[in-house]
Amino acid sequence: MMKILGTSLLIEKKLTPAPISYVIVPLISVFLALSVGAVFLTLSGHNYLEIYAAMFGGAFGSRYGITETIVKAIPLTITSLGVALAFRMQLWNIGGEGQIYMGAFAATWAALFFPAGAGWWTLPCLILSGMLAGGLWALLPAIPRAIWGVNEIITTLMLNYIAISWVSYLVYGPWKDPLGYNFPLTSLFPPEAILPTLAGSRIHAGLFFGILLTLLVYVLIQHTRWGYEIRVAGESASAARYAGINGQRNILLVMFISGALCGLAGMAEVSGIAHRLQPGVSTGYGYTAIIIAWLARLNPFAIILVAFLFGGMQVGGYIVQTSGIPSSMVTMLQGLLLFFVLGGELLTYYKIRKSSVSPANQNMA
Repeated sequence: MMKILGTSLLIEKKLTPAPISYVIVPLISVFLALSVGAVFLTLSGHNYLEIYAAMFGGAFGSRYGITETIVKAIPLTITSLGVALAFRMQLWNIGGEGQIYMGAFAATWAALFFPAGAGWWTLPCLILSGMLAGGLWALLPAIPRAIWGVNEIITTLMLNYIAISWVSYLVYGPWKDPLGYNFPLTSLFPPEAILPTLAGSRIHAGLFFGILLTLLVYVLIQHTRWGYEIRVAGESASAARYAGINGQRNILLVMFISGALCGLAGMAEVSGIAHRLQPGVSTGYGYTAIIIAWLARLNPFAIILVAFLFGGMQVGGYIVQTSGIPSSMVTMLQGLLLFFVLGGELLTYYKIRKSSVSPANQNMA
Protein backbone atom coordinates (compact mmCIF):
# COMPACT_ATOMS: atom_id res chain seq x y z
CA MET A 1 0.00 0.00 0.00
CA MET A 2 1.14 3.56 -0.69
CA LYS A 3 -0.27 7.01 -0.02
CA ILE A 4 -0.38 9.73 -2.69
CA LEU A 5 -1.90 13.19 -2.04
CA GLY A 6 -3.68 11.91 1.04
CA THR A 7 -5.24 8.95 -0.77
CA SER A 8 -4.30 5.40 0.17
CA LEU A 9 -3.71 3.23 -2.88
CA LEU A 10 -3.48 -0.54 -2.88
CA ILE A 11 -1.43 -2.42 -5.53
CA GLU A 12 -2.70 -5.93 -6.21
CA LYS A 13 -1.31 -8.50 -8.64
CA LYS A 14 -3.69 -9.57 -11.40
CA LEU A 15 -4.31 -13.29 -11.48
CA THR A 16 -4.85 -13.28 -15.26
CA PRO A 17 -3.78 -10.11 -17.14
CA ALA A 18 -6.03 -9.27 -20.08
CA PRO A 19 -4.40 -10.49 -23.34
CA ILE A 20 -5.11 -7.16 -25.05
CA SER A 21 -2.95 -5.41 -22.45
CA TYR A 22 0.14 -7.14 -23.87
CA VAL A 23 -0.39 -5.10 -27.06
CA ILE A 24 -2.03 -1.92 -25.81
CA VAL A 25 0.33 -1.18 -22.93
CA PRO A 26 3.54 -1.21 -25.04
CA LEU A 27 1.90 0.99 -27.68
CA ILE A 28 0.81 3.49 -25.05
CA SER A 29 4.27 3.34 -23.48
CA VAL A 30 5.94 4.17 -26.80
CA PHE A 31 3.46 6.98 -27.44
CA LEU A 32 4.10 8.50 -24.01
CA ALA A 33 7.86 8.21 -24.46
CA LEU A 34 7.70 10.03 -27.81
CA SER A 35 5.38 12.64 -26.30
CA VAL A 36 7.72 13.39 -23.41
CA GLY A 37 10.63 13.41 -25.85
CA ALA A 38 8.71 15.95 -27.92
CA VAL A 39 8.42 18.18 -24.87
CA PHE A 40 12.19 18.09 -24.32
CA LEU A 41 12.86 18.80 -27.99
CA THR A 42 10.45 21.73 -27.94
CA LEU A 43 11.98 23.16 -24.78
CA SER A 44 15.42 22.91 -26.39
CA GLY A 45 14.21 24.99 -29.31
CA HIS A 46 13.64 22.26 -31.92
CA ASN A 47 10.61 21.26 -33.95
CA TYR A 48 9.91 17.75 -32.76
CA LEU A 49 7.74 16.91 -35.80
CA GLU A 50 10.61 17.76 -38.15
CA ILE A 51 13.04 15.80 -35.99
CA TYR A 52 10.88 12.69 -35.88
CA ALA A 53 10.17 12.95 -39.62
CA ALA A 54 13.91 13.29 -40.36
CA MET A 55 14.70 10.28 -38.19
CA PHE A 56 12.05 8.14 -39.85
CA GLY A 57 12.95 9.24 -43.36
CA GLY A 58 16.67 8.77 -42.77
CA ALA A 59 16.19 5.26 -41.44
CA PHE A 60 13.49 3.90 -43.76
CA GLY A 61 13.15 6.36 -46.63
CA SER A 62 15.92 5.08 -48.88
CA ARG A 63 17.74 1.89 -49.80
CA TYR A 64 20.85 3.13 -48.00
CA GLY A 65 18.84 3.91 -44.88
CA ILE A 66 17.19 0.51 -44.82
CA THR A 67 20.45 -1.39 -45.32
CA GLU A 68 22.12 0.63 -42.55
CA THR A 69 19.15 -0.05 -40.32
CA ILE A 70 19.54 -3.78 -40.92
CA VAL A 71 23.28 -3.50 -40.20
CA LYS A 72 22.45 -1.93 -36.84
CA ALA A 73 19.69 -4.44 -36.16
CA ILE A 74 22.05 -7.43 -36.47
CA PRO A 75 24.03 -6.93 -33.23
CA LEU A 76 20.92 -5.64 -31.49
CA THR A 77 18.99 -8.80 -32.37
CA ILE A 78 21.72 -11.21 -31.32
CA THR A 79 22.46 -9.37 -28.08
CA SER A 80 18.77 -9.01 -27.25
CA LEU A 81 18.27 -12.75 -27.68
CA GLY A 82 21.13 -13.30 -25.23
CA VAL A 83 19.86 -11.00 -22.50
CA ALA A 84 16.26 -12.14 -23.04
CA LEU A 85 17.28 -15.74 -22.41
CA ALA A 86 18.73 -14.71 -19.06
CA PHE A 87 15.70 -12.55 -18.24
CA ARG A 88 13.49 -15.60 -18.80
CA MET A 89 15.05 -17.08 -15.69
CA GLN A 90 14.96 -13.82 -13.76
CA LEU A 91 18.71 -13.42 -14.24
CA TRP A 92 19.45 -9.74 -14.85
CA ASN A 93 22.33 -9.83 -17.30
CA ILE A 94 23.21 -6.14 -17.62
CA GLY A 95 26.65 -7.10 -18.89
CA GLY A 96 25.82 -7.58 -22.56
CA GLU A 97 27.99 -4.60 -23.46
CA GLY A 98 31.08 -6.08 -21.84
CA GLN A 99 30.38 -9.49 -23.30
CA ILE A 100 30.24 -7.92 -26.77
CA TYR A 101 33.65 -6.37 -26.19
CA MET A 102 35.13 -9.64 -24.95
CA GLY A 103 33.71 -11.47 -27.97
CA ALA A 104 35.27 -8.88 -30.25
CA PHE A 105 38.59 -9.20 -28.41
CA ALA A 106 38.70 -12.98 -28.70
CA ALA A 107 37.65 -12.92 -32.37
CA THR A 108 40.43 -10.44 -33.08
CA TRP A 109 42.92 -12.73 -31.42
CA ALA A 110 41.73 -15.62 -33.59
CA ALA A 111 41.95 -13.46 -36.72
CA LEU A 112 45.41 -11.99 -36.13
CA PHE A 113 47.27 -14.32 -33.78
CA PHE A 114 45.82 -17.81 -34.25
CA PRO A 115 48.78 -20.22 -34.23
CA ALA A 116 47.62 -22.14 -37.33
CA GLY A 117 47.36 -18.93 -39.37
CA ALA A 118 44.52 -18.11 -41.74
CA GLY A 119 42.54 -20.65 -43.75
CA TRP A 120 39.09 -22.15 -44.16
CA TRP A 121 39.01 -22.68 -40.41
CA THR A 122 39.49 -19.01 -39.57
CA LEU A 123 35.83 -17.93 -39.52
CA PRO A 124 34.70 -20.93 -37.41
CA CYS A 125 37.54 -20.14 -35.01
CA LEU A 126 36.40 -16.52 -34.80
CA ILE A 127 32.84 -17.61 -34.04
CA LEU A 128 33.87 -20.11 -31.38
CA SER A 129 36.39 -17.74 -29.81
CA GLY A 130 33.90 -14.88 -29.64
CA MET A 131 31.16 -17.03 -28.14
CA LEU A 132 33.52 -18.71 -25.68
CA ALA A 133 34.93 -15.38 -24.48
CA GLY A 134 31.47 -13.85 -24.05
CA GLY A 135 30.22 -16.94 -22.25
CA LEU A 136 33.16 -17.13 -19.87
CA TRP A 137 32.86 -13.39 -19.13
CA ALA A 138 29.23 -13.94 -18.18
CA LEU A 139 30.20 -16.83 -15.93
CA LEU A 140 32.22 -14.49 -13.70
CA PRO A 141 29.08 -12.98 -12.13
CA ALA A 142 27.08 -16.19 -12.64
CA ILE A 143 29.26 -18.28 -10.29
CA PRO A 144 28.82 -16.07 -7.19
CA ARG A 145 25.14 -15.73 -8.11
CA ALA A 146 24.70 -19.50 -8.21
CA ILE A 147 26.73 -20.30 -5.10
CA TRP A 148 26.16 -17.37 -2.75
CA GLY A 149 23.20 -15.59 -4.28
CA VAL A 150 25.21 -12.45 -5.08
CA ASN A 151 23.06 -10.02 -7.03
CA GLU A 152 24.23 -10.14 -10.65
CA ILE A 153 22.99 -6.68 -11.61
CA ILE A 154 25.94 -4.80 -10.13
CA THR A 155 28.57 -7.42 -11.01
CA THR A 156 27.56 -7.69 -14.66
CA LEU A 157 27.36 -3.91 -14.94
CA MET A 158 30.82 -3.40 -13.43
CA LEU A 159 32.35 -6.00 -15.72
CA ASN A 160 31.29 -3.88 -18.68
CA TYR A 161 33.78 -1.19 -17.74
CA ILE A 162 36.56 -3.71 -17.28
CA ALA A 163 35.96 -5.24 -20.71
CA ILE A 164 35.85 -1.84 -22.42
CA SER A 165 39.05 -0.77 -20.67
CA TRP A 166 40.73 -4.04 -21.63
CA VAL A 167 39.99 -3.50 -25.33
CA SER A 168 41.16 0.12 -25.09
CA TYR A 169 44.42 -1.04 -23.51
CA LEU A 170 45.02 -3.46 -26.38
CA VAL A 171 44.29 -1.06 -29.23
CA TYR A 172 46.26 1.76 -27.63
CA GLY A 173 49.07 -0.57 -26.59
CA PRO A 174 50.33 -3.99 -27.63
CA TRP A 175 47.85 -4.60 -30.47
CA LYS A 176 48.07 -1.16 -32.07
CA ASP A 177 48.80 -1.32 -35.78
CA PRO A 178 52.33 0.07 -36.36
CA LEU A 179 51.17 1.15 -39.82
CA GLY A 180 47.98 2.78 -38.52
CA TYR A 181 49.34 6.35 -38.30
CA ASN A 182 49.15 6.15 -34.52
CA PHE A 183 45.38 5.58 -34.54
CA PRO A 184 44.11 3.23 -31.79
CA LEU A 185 43.24 0.22 -33.92
CA THR A 186 44.66 -3.16 -34.80
CA SER A 187 45.80 -4.39 -38.19
CA LEU A 188 43.16 -5.34 -40.74
CA PHE A 189 41.89 -8.90 -40.59
CA PRO A 190 42.98 -11.29 -43.34
CA PRO A 191 40.29 -11.93 -46.01
CA GLU A 192 39.56 -15.36 -44.52
CA ALA A 193 38.45 -13.68 -41.27
CA ILE A 194 35.92 -11.32 -42.83
CA LEU A 195 32.24 -12.20 -42.97
CA PRO A 196 30.78 -12.10 -46.51
CA THR A 197 28.33 -9.33 -47.35
CA LEU A 198 25.12 -9.26 -49.38
CA ALA A 199 24.65 -7.57 -52.76
CA GLY A 200 27.41 -5.03 -52.33
CA SER A 201 25.89 -3.60 -49.16
CA ARG A 202 27.26 -3.56 -45.62
CA ILE A 203 24.76 -6.25 -44.58
CA HIS A 204 26.93 -9.17 -43.59
CA ALA A 205 26.39 -12.84 -42.77
CA GLY A 206 25.63 -11.92 -39.17
CA LEU A 207 22.08 -11.41 -40.43
CA PHE A 208 21.75 -15.17 -40.81
CA PHE A 209 23.19 -15.67 -37.33
CA GLY A 210 20.36 -13.54 -35.96
CA ILE A 211 17.64 -15.39 -37.88
CA LEU A 212 19.01 -18.83 -37.01
CA LEU A 213 19.46 -17.94 -33.35
CA THR A 214 15.92 -16.60 -33.17
CA LEU A 215 14.58 -19.98 -34.25
CA LEU A 216 16.93 -21.86 -31.94
CA VAL A 217 16.07 -19.75 -28.88
CA TYR A 218 12.35 -20.12 -29.59
CA VAL A 219 12.61 -23.92 -29.88
CA LEU A 220 14.84 -24.07 -26.82
CA ILE A 221 12.44 -22.10 -24.63
CA GLN A 222 9.12 -23.46 -25.90
CA HIS A 223 9.81 -27.03 -26.98
CA THR A 224 12.53 -28.51 -24.78
CA ARG A 225 12.57 -29.78 -21.25
CA TRP A 226 15.40 -27.47 -20.34
CA GLY A 227 13.42 -24.52 -21.68
CA TYR A 228 10.53 -25.61 -19.48
CA GLU A 229 12.85 -25.63 -16.48
CA ILE A 230 14.00 -22.10 -17.35
CA ARG A 231 10.42 -20.88 -17.58
CA VAL A 232 9.45 -22.50 -14.29
CA ALA A 233 12.49 -21.04 -12.53
CA GLY A 234 11.64 -17.65 -14.01
CA GLU A 235 8.09 -17.82 -12.71
CA SER A 236 8.92 -19.07 -9.23
CA ALA A 237 12.30 -20.09 -7.85
CA SER A 238 10.67 -21.87 -4.91
CA ALA A 239 8.40 -23.86 -7.24
CA ALA A 240 11.43 -24.85 -9.30
CA ARG A 241 13.22 -26.10 -6.19
CA TYR A 242 10.12 -28.03 -5.14
CA ALA A 243 10.02 -29.65 -8.58
CA GLY A 244 13.63 -30.79 -8.21
CA ILE A 245 15.07 -28.42 -10.83
CA ASN A 246 18.78 -27.82 -10.38
CA GLY A 247 18.91 -24.06 -9.95
CA GLN A 248 22.69 -23.65 -9.74
CA ARG A 249 23.34 -25.63 -12.90
CA ASN A 250 20.70 -23.70 -14.82
CA ILE A 251 22.03 -20.32 -13.65
CA LEU A 252 25.50 -21.20 -14.93
CA LEU A 253 24.25 -22.62 -18.23
CA VAL A 254 21.82 -19.80 -18.96
CA MET A 255 24.34 -17.09 -18.16
CA PHE A 256 27.02 -18.81 -20.24
CA ILE A 257 24.75 -19.08 -23.29
CA SER A 258 23.50 -15.54 -22.75
CA GLY A 259 27.07 -14.24 -22.71
CA ALA A 260 28.04 -16.44 -25.67
CA LEU A 261 25.33 -14.85 -27.82
CA CYS A 262 26.51 -11.38 -26.83
CA GLY A 263 30.07 -12.43 -27.62
CA LEU A 264 28.91 -13.58 -31.06
CA ALA A 265 27.48 -10.11 -31.66
CA GLY A 266 30.91 -8.65 -30.89
CA MET A 267 32.56 -11.11 -33.25
CA ALA A 268 30.11 -10.14 -36.02
CA GLU A 269 30.85 -6.45 -35.53
CA VAL A 270 34.63 -6.74 -35.90
CA SER A 271 34.50 -9.38 -38.62
CA GLY A 272 31.55 -8.01 -40.59
CA ILE A 273 31.82 -4.23 -40.19
CA ALA A 274 35.13 -2.88 -38.88
CA HIS A 275 37.41 -5.76 -40.03
CA ARG A 276 39.66 -4.84 -37.12
CA LEU A 277 39.43 -4.12 -33.40
CA GLN A 278 39.07 -0.49 -32.37
CA PRO A 279 37.46 1.57 -29.59
CA GLY A 280 33.69 1.83 -29.77
CA VAL A 281 33.12 -1.70 -31.04
CA SER A 282 29.67 -1.40 -29.56
CA THR A 283 27.73 1.85 -29.48
CA GLY A 284 25.75 0.78 -26.45
CA TYR A 285 24.23 -2.32 -28.06
CA GLY A 286 24.36 -4.18 -24.75
CA TYR A 287 22.27 -1.54 -22.99
CA THR A 288 19.85 -1.01 -25.88
CA ALA A 289 19.30 -4.77 -26.01
CA ILE A 290 17.76 -4.61 -22.54
CA ILE A 291 15.12 -2.18 -23.78
CA ILE A 292 14.49 -4.28 -26.88
CA ALA A 293 14.10 -7.49 -24.91
CA TRP A 294 11.51 -5.94 -22.62
CA LEU A 295 9.65 -4.17 -25.41
CA ALA A 296 9.47 -7.52 -27.23
CA ARG A 297 8.31 -9.19 -24.01
CA LEU A 298 11.18 -11.67 -24.35
CA ASN A 299 9.59 -13.10 -27.50
CA PRO A 300 12.39 -14.09 -29.93
CA PHE A 301 10.40 -13.21 -33.07
CA ALA A 302 9.24 -9.90 -31.66
CA ILE A 303 12.86 -9.12 -30.83
CA ILE A 304 13.70 -9.07 -34.56
CA LEU A 305 11.01 -6.46 -35.22
CA VAL A 306 11.86 -4.28 -32.24
CA ALA A 307 15.60 -4.51 -32.99
CA PHE A 308 14.89 -3.36 -36.54
CA LEU A 309 12.96 -0.36 -35.21
CA PHE A 310 15.72 0.50 -32.77
CA GLY A 311 18.30 0.08 -35.52
CA GLY A 312 16.28 2.63 -37.47
CA MET A 313 16.24 4.90 -34.46
CA GLN A 314 20.04 4.80 -34.30
CA VAL A 315 20.44 5.45 -38.02
CA GLY A 316 17.85 8.23 -37.83
CA GLY A 317 19.74 9.64 -34.87
CA TYR A 318 22.89 9.92 -36.96
CA ILE A 319 20.89 11.70 -39.67
CA VAL A 320 19.45 14.33 -37.33
CA GLN A 321 22.88 15.03 -35.86
CA THR A 322 23.65 16.79 -39.14
CA SER A 323 20.81 19.18 -38.22
CA GLY A 324 22.52 20.15 -34.99
CA ILE A 325 20.64 17.72 -32.76
CA PRO A 326 23.03 16.12 -30.24
CA SER A 327 23.22 12.33 -30.15
CA SER A 328 22.28 12.50 -26.49
CA MET A 329 18.72 13.27 -27.61
CA VAL A 330 18.49 9.81 -29.17
CA THR A 331 19.91 8.29 -26.00
CA MET A 332 17.31 10.22 -24.03
CA LEU A 333 14.53 8.82 -26.21
CA GLN A 334 15.79 5.29 -25.60
CA GLY A 335 15.86 5.96 -21.86
CA LEU A 336 12.31 7.29 -21.99
CA LEU A 337 11.19 4.16 -23.82
CA LEU A 338 12.73 1.94 -21.14
CA PHE A 339 11.19 4.05 -18.37
CA PHE A 340 7.68 3.93 -19.79
CA VAL A 341 7.88 0.29 -20.84
CA LEU A 342 8.91 -0.79 -17.37
CA GLY A 343 6.24 1.45 -15.91
CA GLY A 344 3.72 -0.15 -18.24
CA GLU A 345 4.66 -3.55 -16.85
CA LEU A 346 3.14 -2.42 -13.55
CA LEU A 347 -0.19 -1.73 -15.22
CA THR A 348 -0.09 -5.05 -17.10
CA TYR A 349 0.44 -7.31 -14.14
CA TYR A 350 -0.91 -5.21 -11.28
CA LYS A 351 -4.01 -3.17 -10.63
CA ILE A 352 -4.15 -0.06 -8.49
CA ARG A 353 -7.26 0.71 -6.49
CA LYS A 354 -8.23 3.06 -3.72
CA SER A 355 -7.99 1.50 -0.29
CA SER A 356 -10.35 2.17 2.55
CA VAL A 357 -7.69 1.20 5.11
CA SER A 358 -4.91 3.67 5.90
CA PRO A 359 -1.28 2.40 5.91
CA ALA A 360 -1.03 3.05 9.68
CA ASN A 361 -4.10 0.96 10.45
CA GLN A 362 -2.89 -1.77 8.15
CA ASN A 363 0.45 -1.93 9.99
CA MET A 364 -1.38 -2.21 13.31
CA ALA A 365 -3.47 -5.01 11.90
